[in-house]
Amino acid sequence: MKNKILVFTLLSSALFAAGCNKEQTTSEQIEKVKTETKEAAQDMKDYTFAEKAKFTEEMQSQLAVINRSLNELDGKIEKASDSARAEAKPKLQALREKMDQLGKQLGGATNSTESTWETVKTDSKKAYNELKDEVNQARQWVSGLH
Repeated sequence: MKNKILVFTLLSSALFAAGCNKEQTTSEQIEKVKTETKEAAQDMKDYTFAEKAKFTEEMQSQLAVINRSLNELDGKIEKASDSARAEAKPKLQALREKMDQLGKQLGGATNSTESTWETVKTDSKKAYNELKDEVNQARQWVSGLH
């Protein structure tokens, strides 16, 4: 489990570094993030019903990484022009709401039965991947704000 947390910590550091690297183009940064996200997803274990507590714990740690990314984006948005801030704030709020929904969904995963486990796990992973993609898109959009 500590290895998984380390992987996601390194991934979040890479995301932050990619956001700070002025020498790379935005498309290069996005490709790098996509590659790192794919590698992290491939490292993700296929948890059995007996391991649902570990799965939930790992997903919660990934949500913490996303929350830090959203906080970083919020800081960048605050420095933008009034019109850009007015446009970006609702988008950021929508991402936070999706993150909260996924957190609630993961809370419900602890109540899943063996017969519903595969559906719960698949739905959670899908929701996480969609949220992660949307955060990456928001990062790209925010990098263009002035």
